[in-house]
Amino acid sequence: MAIGILLVGGMGTRLKPLTNQTPKPMLPVAGMPVTERQLLAAKKAGINTVILATSYLSEVFTPYFGDGSKWGMKLLYAVEREPLGTGGAIRNAASLVDFADSTEEFVIFNGDVLSGHNIAAQLDFHRRNQADATLHLIEVADARAFGCVPTDSSGKVLDFLEKLEHPVTNAINAGCYIFNSSVISQIPKDTVVSIERETFPQLVKSGRPVFGYNEQSYWLDVGTPAALFQGSRDIVGEGFLAGTGSQIGEGSVITGGTSIGQGSTIGANCRITNSIIGDGVEVGDSCTIADSFILHNSQLPASSEIIGKYISPTENLPISAQ
Repeated sequence: MAIGILLVGGMGTRLKPLTNQTPKPMLPVAGMPVTERQLLAAKKAGINTVILATSYLSEVFTPYFGDGSKWGMKLLYAVEREPLGTGGAIRNAASLVDFADSTEEFVIFNGDVLSGHNIAAQLDFHRRNQADATLHLIEVADARAFGCVPTDSSGKVLDFLEKLEHPVTNAINAGCYIFNSSVISQIPKDTVVSIERETFPQLVKSGRPVFGYNEQSYWLDVGTPAALFQGSRDIVGEGFLAGTGSQIGEGSVITGGTSIGQGSTIGANCRITNSIIGDGVEVGDSCTIADSFILHNSQLPASSEIIGKYISPTENLPISAQ
């Protein structure tokens, strides 16, 4: 049975100010943290043990997820004292289990990606090809903003290329990897290592069997506020979604794929569009909210006008349009 590793230690600099008090994988998308959506995807693929590789605001994860029993899973936590890069984080997380002689695969998830691809099919592809490493690849219309990953007709990876003005392929790394334990064993312990810039290129150059699993499913890097809002809208649709125990006052109109968490109260005659509202939020009567992120347990007085803002119990800041 494969073991999952979620890389959830990044600081989420591009998402600020949304990540001032919340690690980016715990930001809600359609009422559910990104990490929770990834755990559900892992469980669907038969992965029942997952290690969360945490660093920035690591203390936020455990109270929410606990030991994983709520989801019928076993969760472990690997906390980095200092950021170790993607490769170092994977090596540090794997040390929580006895992987040196293990025949189990490790499925690695980037913490800021929403993907609808078939993880079980990727695992099957990995096993059929007797690969040491298998990446999920997707085709994008313009790969210039990404590194690209050319493969041969069998799917074997030929190279890892940095951003190019004229990419040789539109296939890019979608951020879900399957590693055999032998690959993880070769990553230096307690060392800053980049999987993308060091480990993958070295594997290919040494002739190891590295494959690309290409599936054109839903995929989104939610690394910016605009992308996070898009991801939430994609799930909610044109209307709105409200969590358990939330109440909406008479005459309020909520549109634009807005999501409202659990136990929140929206007053009467409010106008809300394209916004993410957390749990336990209290919005007074006659408020206008657009293109804004309202963190859990925030309170908005009646007649507030919140446009393009990040609101928390202690902060009121503009959100970048980027």
